[in-house]
Amino acid sequence: MTSAKNPQNQSQAQSSQESAPIANGGSKTVFKTPSQIEVEQTYTPDNLGDANYSKDVGLPGEFPYLRGIHSSGYRSRLWTMRMFAGFGRPEETNERFKFLLGNGQTGLSVAFDMPSLYGYDTDDPRAAGEFGKCGVAVSSLADMEALFDSIPLDQITTSMTINAPAAIHWAMYIAVAQKQGASLDSLGGTLQNDILKEYIAQNEYIFPPAPSMRLVVDTVEFATKHLPKWNPISISGYHIREAGSTAIQELAFTLSDGFEYVRHALERGLDIDQFAPKLSFFFNVHNNFFEEIAKFRAARRIWAKEMQDTFHAQNPRSHTLRFHAQTSGASLTAQQPDNNVVRVSLQALAAVLGGCQSLHTNGKDEAWALPSAEAALQALRTQQIIAHETGVTDTVDPMGGSYFLETLTNQVEASGYDYFRRIEDLGGVIPSLESGFFQREIADAAYVYQQEEDRKERITVGVNEYFSDDALDIPLLRVDRAGEQIQIERLNQVRRQRDNRDVAEKLRALEQAAKGSDNLMQPLLDAVNSYATLSEMMDVFRSVFGEYNPSWGY
Repeated sequence: MTSAKNPQNQSQAQSSQESAPIANGGSKTVFKTPSQIEVEQTYTPDNLGDANYSKDVGLPGEFPYLRGIHSSGYRSRLWTMRMFAGFGRPEETNERFKFLLGNGQTGLSVAFDMPSLYGYDTDDPRAAGEFGKCGVAVSSLADMEALFDSIPLDQITTSMTINAPAAIHWAMYIAVAQKQGASLDSLGGTLQNDILKEYIAQNEYIFPPAPSMRLVVDTVEFATKHLPKWNPISISGYHIREAGSTAIQELAFTLSDGFEYVRHALERGLDIDQFAPKLSFFFNVHNNFFEEIAKFRAARRIWAKEMQDTFHAQNPRSHTLRFHAQTSGASLTAQQPDNNVVRVSLQALAAVLGGCQSLHTNGKDEAWALPSAEAALQALRTQQIIAHETGVTDTVDPMGGSYFLETLTNQVEASGYDYFRRIEDLGGVIPSLESGFFQREIADAAYVYQQEEDRKERITVGVNEYFSDDALDIPLLRVDRAGEQIQIERLNQVRRQRDNRDVAEKLRALEQAAKGSDNLMQPLLDAVNSYATLSEMMDVFRSVFGEYNPSWGY
């Protein structure tokens, strides 16, 4: 790895330890970000040391892309407003998609339910009680067809938040598009497909790391050859942050995962300048406004430098970090849920000022349930107000040049490199996750944050200060339990009407391919088109790859 310069504050400004009164009569004596970066009272050019503007900062659209990957920013094109949606049956989610598109959303984002995320059909005994609760149920090609009914997939981009079974659900999506008459080169979108962060934070892994990484690289290879507009991985820090990490840990662990995917794709023999421009990122936007903006800027500069200096990519598009952002679900409170509208608005503004390419804003009710139509529309309107009423899109990187922000960006970057070195010392990403390093670091950070809240060093309005006894009065989305039986009946109908001899043949071919080393996407497409179900295909992989049981502990 190249090294980052760790800036030393030169300013003799007053100490950040000066106290300031707060409403409860106490005083704030500690001024630091959630990543434990001390915040000075005042910042001057001295804080930036001997920074070289053209080399370290530069212009938007130019290396190292600190100020954004496009020279014109949002003046020529706004970010994609991509609201995450999914619940119950595919037909219900299809209606929500059409509702959001009709109200100005510009891209789709699919949330899958827990059985789908773990690779089980809706009627599997292990899926009992989880139908449609955290997303839409998709057990076969028939479900995917219903999910995108009357939505032309060659005219819309789609993001799918799916990981361990990602290759299967992507094959279903491709099959639906082809049935619509769309060509592969017309399909645009993103597959989350980030299995490393599952081991680190979200725990929706199934197979051991080696076969899981094979599946990821298979999708990268297939997209590179056949789907030029598709991003086969969305390297995700969002779930790392939701698990309790700091902004610096989110940055460092996510970029480390990105570098690991690059290494595995190179080992496959892929050309870095063919696949690297297709890698995208997915970050959280939490409450500390300036640290979040600094995180995004630092991430772009680190990625650009590493892709050029460590991996020797020549294509400028290989150097540009493109990212989707989502406001923080973990920061939303069940208490006084209307306050969440303000939190989401400020988080969304930070994402925009940080230069995101697409954005999801959470509903105010998500500490209670999946967002209602009313809450989802309000969240979408938040983005539209930022885009059209605030003026922040008129100039590129309007925060650039702030002594505080540039100093904070440098500090976040330097701390990220400290983590890179620690990970390398442990043998790399996979040995680090297998030893529990990432998990312990996140748990420790979450503990520190909670202690600060308990001591009221950090105030969360309505939680540890400014209480209210007002009763909750907001409409909540309720998943129709009767829909589960409708869903199971369609699944049974698929099994009755398909050619089961053909299904068995396709599953045997998939098993043989899994035992070998060929790319698995074509056998998966064949099985999907025969209407093999999710469980049937995942069971093939379970039998060949086995299931992962971590051995580390605290």
